[in-house]
Amino acid sequence: MERNQEIYKVTLVGGLVNVLLLLFKFVAGIVGHSAAMVADAVHSLSDFITDVIVLVFVHISSKPQDKSHDYGHGKYETLAMTLIGVALFIVAVGILYSGATKIYAWSNGEQLEAPGSLALWAALLSVLLKEGVYQYSMMKARQLKSQVVAANAWHHRSDALSSIGTPVGIGSAIFLGQRWTVLDPIASVVVGAFIVKVAVELLRNGVSDLMEHSLPDDVEEEVLRLVGELPGVVNPHDLRTRRIGNHYAIELHILMDGDISLREAHNKASEVEDLLRARYGEDTHVAVHVEPKEIISQNLNNQP
Repeated sequence: MERNQEIYKVTLVGGLVNVLLLLFKFVAGIVGHSAAMVADAVHSLSDFITDVIVLVFVHISSKPQDKSHDYGHGKYETLAMTLIGVALFIVAVGILYSGATKIYAWSNGEQLEAPGSLALWAALLSVLLKEGVYQYSMMKARQLKSQVVAANAWHHRSDALSSIGTPVGIGSAIFLGQRWTVLDPIASVVVGAFIVKVAVELLRNGVSDLMEHSLPDDVEEEVLRLVGELPGVVNPHDLRTRRIGNHYAIELHILMDGDISLREAHNKASEVEDLLRARYGEDTHVAVHVEPKEIISQNLNNQP
């Protein structure tokens, strides 16, 4: 429960910053005639929406296992990360379309309004605040080992980095004169392209976990090495892994002396489970199937 409260806290901090920024950016973008700033404001709005998604889905994912969810509700956290990726992608497409439309109009001779200094100050403030929220959120994500907090942190970082391009475009449009006002929508297109990259990465990771993708090769190799080093355990094999929200699920077979008692075999299997939970977290799902090594050896010898 303490973990969820920490996630709520870091999300609410980010949400408060997002609300303040999106209001300021919308006003600055409209009053200052800046397409890049309006694009940034929409990005901050999407940040606020994802904060709400995090709060709702983390609450659901914290529920214990029940009759309908034997493995708990951890996948809801992964689903939240995927929805954040979808929201980011939709926002990015809208920003790209808006910026490209203005660039096309400029190329056909249409005059674009030069952004005002208010938009420039809003962009600079956004860089500072959003980078600060990113650093805070990512620190908490590592402490809490939370995918969804890390995804939301990258949402903040994408806003901070996109805001770096925004003052460049706005400042150039302000100080270089009317003929360079196209730099403002160009900056908004750069913002959109960066957000697409972040969104695709979040979607790739989220869909991968939802589709039961195995854990990375280095993790699986470590599992086999740790289990194989236990005294009395031979040839850990048939390893199957996946992620359930923020936790790992590990299933494997081990070979042991067929003459030992059932109690000894059970104790050794429990030792394997304790070892893996100590390494990957107490909530790691571990299933160990014990096989007598003599029978396996006979089967291998009888193969043609």
